[in-house]
Amino acid sequence: MQEEIRILAINPGSTSTKIAVYIGSNPVFIQTIRHSTEELQPFPVITDQFEYRKNIILQELKDADIRLDLIRVVMGRGGLLKPVESGVYRVTETMRSDLISCKYGQHASNLGGLIAWDIARSLPNAEAFITNPVVVDELDEKARISGHPLLPRRSIFHALNQKAVARQHSKSIMRKYEDLNLIVVHLGGGITVGAHRKGRVVDVNQGLDGDGPFSPERSGTLPVGDLVRLCYSGKYTEDEVLKMITGQGGLIAYLGTNSAYEVEQRVANSDAKAKLIYDAMAYQIAKEVGAMGAVLNFEIDGILITGGIAHDKYFVNQIISYVHRIAPVHVYPGEDEMKALAQNGLRVVRGEVEPKDYK
Repeated sequence: MQEEIRILAINPGSTSTKIAVYIGSNPVFIQTIRHSTEELQPFPVITDQFEYRKNIILQELKDADIRLDLIRVVMGRGGLLKPVESGVYRVTETMRSDLISCKYGQHASNLGGLIAWDIARSLPNAEAFITNPVVVDELDEKARISGHPLLPRRSIFHALNQKAVARQHSKSIMRKYEDLNLIVVHLGGGITVGAHRKGRVVDVNQGLDGDGPFSPERSGTLPVGDLVRLCYSGKYTEDEVLKMITGQGGLIAYLGTNSAYEVEQRVANSDAKAKLIYDAMAYQIAKEVGAMGAVLNFEIDGILITGGIAHDKYFVNQIISYVHRIAPVHVYPGEDEMKALAQNGLRVVRGEVEPKDYK
């Protein structure tokens, strides 16, 4: 029976590896494995961590008495690949080559497809897939135009969670995702705001090191002339400037912390500076929602707010106060990427989606 299908989901992050086993749509095992800086120190390149992380995953599954021979689908978190349409992709030799070489960038999620493939090939009846990697690209052609041909806009965003929440919301109102216009706001270490037109993300801010609102650790859009002059001031190296943009920007630059919860507490304790910066972050997000509203001709069925910071009612209410007249706002706190991975694997088994080949 399809509901008895066992799915293994693998989601490597920079300092953790999340694994889960589902029977049908029901989780039977979920574990987050933490990796200390000392443990990862011997691996200068992300893909050097392959054997280390794979062996830990296998040991955790063994300790939990998970029967790997019953696994039919192994879902890996998609990494930095060439731009692709949304969907489920088989892990092919071409994909493995791009992930191993880090041709399109280094990120821990590159290990997801590699480990999924290696585990699946050792099992009697398993296949390996990834789904909705961060490089999902469904942009309208005019959305790619930045203002200079050497610097086209790119689509890098929280595709897995944005798509999952959009489908979850559509199901809750008994509509098809492909029939709706939605704005999805993902609030995490990075912040992305996507315009979903009839099932396609036709515009979204580049959430890795590009434009859009600042976030707990990313600077978002900066005054470009001042940024260029900073780069050539002789005071900073290229690596230092890149870290200002991703990793040491946003809340951490202004307030010394990337913890939105800590900032929330400081606001509650009447810290005026914390309140100004936190409110400014909400303000910038609301501006981005307004921009995506224009992309959708203000014919919008709903604004969906998701991600870890969506648990903070104060912050979410700040955003809502600006955008509630655009469309009804729905809040889906947190992110369940493991569930999203498993659900997409189940959709393949059920024949609801045809997996694609990465070429």
